[in-house]
Amino acid sequence: MAASLRFNPTSIPSLYPISTYKSFTPVRCGPRDNRGPLVKGRILSTEAIQAIQSLKRAQRNSSSTATVTPLPSLSRLIKSDLLAALRELLRQDQCALAVHVLSTVRSEYPPPDLSLYADVVVALARNHLKDEIDELIEEIRSIECDDEKALVRLIKGVIGAGRKESTVRICGLMKENGVGSRKRVGEYVVKVLSKGLRRLGEVDLALEVEREFGELSRVNSDKLTIY
Repeated sequence: MAASLRFNPTSIPSLYPISTYKSFTPVRCGPRDNRGPLVKGRILSTEAIQAIQSLKRAQRNSSSTATVTPLPSLSRLIKSDLLAALRELLRQDQCALAVHVLSTVRSEYPPPDLSLYADVVVALARNHLKDEIDELIEEIRSIECDDEKALVRLIKGVIGAGRKESTVRICGLMKENGVGSRKRVGEYVVKVLSKGLRRLGEVDLALEVEREFGELSRVNSDKLTIY
């Protein structure tokens, strides 16, 4: 009887029921810091990494043996992987390998952008590979005008390396493709080219550039392409 009259708190319903609702703090998605956007071409795919490794391996084999090991073909790579590999090799100052990749870009995805030639020339000049600059410029068959920033970088790179013949060749290619007659280039292009020719001792050609190119050096609306 005493046991049945014992107070049991669990038998009394709670006056303040416990809510089963759980609150959540919302999370907003956004930038974690002040980092800028990823640079295009710096994210390497597995294929691009393997291509770079195979090129370096072939280069090491050639330097360690008496026989020359040919560099592997890269024609299987898509354009984005080739460009990423090219930029990474230039970043590492692997100029000979970068030239090989550029040759593949030219054969598989013609015509290559002038900016690629400018990037390679700048790297070659930085590493004092002057003869290689001449060989690269010799491969260019045509220059038409659109990307004047790339054209200026190319001219500055060649002039900075002291390559007179290559500078004269660039000037000749521009004339062959109508620059100064039916096509126009900006005043800054004319100024850089003329100043560089004078620096290399080609005063007469500099005057000719100023006279012929300068007449139409207002606004450039044509397209610069390499074939």
